[in-house]
Amino acid sequence: MSQRDWAEKDYYKVLGVSKDASKEDIKRAYRKLAQKYHPDANKGNEQAETRFKEISEAHAVLSNPEKRTEYDEMRRLFEAGGDRIYGFGPEGGGGVRINIGDLFGNQGSGSVFEDLLGGVGFRTQRRGGDLESEVTLSFDEAIAGSTLTLENGSRVRVPPGVGDGARIRVAGKGARGVQGGASGDLYVRVHVTPHPIFGRGRNGNLEISVPVTFTEAALGTKVEVPTLEGSVTVKVPLGTPSGKVLRVKGRGAPRPRGENGDLLVTILVQVPQKLSRKEKALLEEFAAMHDESPREHLKRYMGDRPARAS
Repeated sequence: MSQRDWAEKDYYKVLGVSKDASKEDIKRAYRKLAQKYHPDANKGNEQAETRFKEISEAHAVLSNPEKRTEYDEMRRLFEAGGDRIYGFGPEGGGGVRINIGDLFGNQGSGSVFEDLLGGVGFRTQRRGGDLESEVTLSFDEAIAGSTLTLENGSRVRVPPGVGDGARIRVAGKGARGVQGGASGDLYVRVHVTPHPIFGRGRNGNLEISVPVTFTEAALGTKVEVPTLEGSVTVKVPLGTPSGKVLRVKGRGAPRPRGENGDLLVTILVQVPQKLSRKEKALLEEFAAMHDESPREHLKRYMGDRPARAS
C-alpha cells in the first residue's frame, strides 16, 4: 500500500475509536465490527463485504505499533495540507518548503517521503536489514539438535534432524532498525559434516550399505545393521539381488513433525575374488545345473553380426 493510501484513509474513524485508543480498545472495536459485517453473516451483501475489508485493513495497521506510528505521522502531514516548512531557525528559516499534495501525489512512494524529510531531522521508522551467517555441525549434532552461540552473541536453536544446506531464520536478530523500527532477521546456513557409514536421504531417512556374501544373498539370511541407537536385525530374503533396498521403519533421523524417518538398507552382494579348486568345482557344478541366461531379454537387440571383443 502506498503512503498516499495510508494518509487518505481515517482508520480510527473506520473502527469508531479515538486517536489515543489503546491496543485493547482497538481489538474490542474490531471484533465487534468484524462479527457484524463478516461475509458469512451477510451472504450476498456486497456493502457488508466492502465494510468488512475496510475494518480488517484498519485493524491490520492500528494493531501494529510500528505501522500505527508511521500512519499517525503521515496523517499529521496530510491533514495539514498546502505548503509546510521544515527546518531550523526563527519562522522556519533555512528550512525546506514541501507541498503536501506533491508529497503524496503521483510520486506517493515511501522513498519520496524519506528523501524529502530525512535530511532535515525528520525520519520515518525503517526496518533493519537481514544478516547472514554460517555454522558447521557434526553429523551427531545435526541429528540430535543443538543450541549454538554465534560470533555476534546471538543464540540459535538448531532443530533435531537438520540437513546439510538448511537455512534457519532467527527473527529480530539482524541489523537494528532506524528510529525505533523493527530489527531485521538473521539467516543461518547450516553445513553438516558427513558420517563414515550413514548417508542422509529425504524426509528424515538415513541410508546405509550392507555387504553380504553370494551364498547369503542366494539362500537368504539375517544380518545385524547399525542404527543411530544400537543395532537391528534385518532379514535378507532368499534370492536378494545386489542393490536391493530394505526399509527399517522409524530408525532414521528426526523429522520436523516429531516422528523419525526410516533406515534404508542397500544390500551389496560381494563376489569372491579368489577361489580354491574345490570352490571353483562346486560353482561349476552349480552353473551346470542352472544353464538359463539372465541376459535372454537382450538378444533381440543384438542383431545377427558376431560380437566384437572389447
